[in-house]
Amino acid sequence: MHLPRRDQRGSAVVDFVLVLVLLLPLFLGILQLALVLHVRNTLASAAAEGARYAATLGATPADGQQKARDQIQGAVSERFAHDIAIEQVVVEGAPAYRVTISADVPALGLGGPGVGLSVSGNAIIEQGPEGTP
Repeated sequence: MHLPRRDQRGSAVVDFVLVLVLLLPLFLGILQLALVLHVRNTLASAAAEGARYAATLGATPADGQQKARDQIQGAVSERFAHDIAIEQVVVEGAPAYRVTISADVPALGLGGPGVGLSVSGNAIIEQGPEGTP
C-alpha cells in the first residue's frame, strides 16, 4: 500500500480550481450563446407571424403588431415585446408589411449589459377580388 507523500496533500483541490477556472467561463459562454439564439429565433418567428397576420385580407397593421406581441409573450418574456414596429414596404414589386422587433438579451438572462438584437419578417399583402388590399 502506497500512501501519498505529505507534500502532495491538497493538490487535488488546486487541480480542481485550475480546471474550474477554465471550464466555468466556457460553460457560461455556451449558455449565453444558447439563450441569445433561442430569443433571436423566437423573435424572428414572431416577426414573420405578425407580418403574415397583418398581410391577410381584412387585417390591419395593428392586428399584426398585436399578433407578434402575443407570440413573444407566449414563448419568452413580455419584456422583449416592447419595441415592435410595422411598416408597409415593397418586396420584389409587391406591397408588403415588414415587422421589425428590437430587443436586448441580458447576460445569462439575469440583467445587466446584454446583446442587442434586431430581427424582421416580411409578408406580401393579400389582394381582394378587385385587386384592392
